[in-house]
Amino acid sequence: MVMTMAETKRDYYEVLGISKGASEAEIKKAFRQQAKKYHPDLHPGDSAAEKSFKEINEAYEVLSDPQKKARYDQFGHAGVDPKFGAGAGGYGGGGFGDMDFDLGDIFSSFFGGGGRRANPNAPRQGTDVAVSVVISFEEAAKGCKKQVKVTAVESCDSCGGSGAKKGTSPRTCPQCHGTGQEVRQQRTPFGVMQTQGVCSQCRGRGRIVDTPCPDCGGSGQVRKTNTVGVNIPAGIDDGQVISIRGKGNAGQNGGPAGDLQVRVSVRPHPIFERERFTVWCDLPLTFAQLALGATVEVPTLEGKVEMDVKEGTQPGDLLTLKGKGIPYLNGRGRGDLIFRVAVEVPKNLSGEQKKLLRAFEDATGDKNYQKRRSFFDKLKDSFK
Repeated sequence: MVMTMAETKRDYYEVLGISKGASEAEIKKAFRQQAKKYHPDLHPGDSAAEKSFKEINEAYEVLSDPQKKARYDQFGHAGVDPKFGAGAGGYGGGGFGDMDFDLGDIFSSFFGGGGRRANPNAPRQGTDVAVSVVISFEEAAKGCKKQVKVTAVESCDSCGGSGAKKGTSPRTCPQCHGTGQEVRQQRTPFGVMQTQGVCSQCRGRGRIVDTPCPDCGGSGQVRKTNTVGVNIPAGIDDGQVISIRGKGNAGQNGGPAGDLQVRVSVRPHPIFERERFTVWCDLPLTFAQLALGATVEVPTLEGKVEMDVKEGTQPGDLLTLKGKGIPYLNGRGRGDLIFRVAVEVPKNLSGEQKKLLRAFEDATGDKNYQKRRSFFDKLKDSFK
């Protein structure tokens, strides 16, 4: 049996010195460390270092791409390398003569290699970035401006996004002429097949970077953290998302950046509750205030105001202040502020207070209690 070059390839995880379950961040960190260690500029004329550097770039290209990584994890090199499996003696099975049977191309046709692909150098929009911001109940009602930390991919300043070291430029792939695809004819057990798959020389990019930029490792992009100001409109509710165009990850090949998605979380208020644009508040009053009527001081989103409580107000009644709730997001009007009336029964009464209260009870007849009188009248009728 003749051993081919593809069969002697090292495991990509071994090349980067990481385990199979490594995260995206761990893969990127390992790549940077290894690329810096074997970079050609640090080892001029060292063919072994140059070979290792190319091997590291090849491993990172596969493991940093979720789709390629998934194929590699399932099928190994055969899932990502079109040349894998092409032995020197071809297919040796009985009845097929000297037909060459390239497993790599078969995998390529099944896993995304078939069909015509878009221009790999065409502009592509960047992906969105999501962050969260926490604000107070009042800030949600009135609107505010917040500063958020955003970590996103940006075009590399050192190479201008080309991926090539400053002073050099990428070159068009001589094998696919910039298309990122190559057509191959194969003799298989089923006859001659023509397949179109990812270019084996440029890996579908359509161009080749001979001397990668040391700052971005040849990707043309770097990850940075910046502070972004977010204008939060009055009336926003918990869980709503503000989209800021162009503040996400940078695009590729001159494509526009993605958007920044800011999810808003509103802290609960100690006394106010929100239902869409209506604000609710429990208002504890005394028996005397409800019975005699009173002018009481109540809280609003703008501060305290005075409100009249009518004589004979009952527990559970709703007292409404129109237009004192949450502003509508369109800026046209506001909801209401509604108070639910509750009665607090006094505790720890003194002897004198109890005496006065009993005198009041004795002086009060059933005619003063409509609900109580109605209840007992119904009770009498039920037990006749």
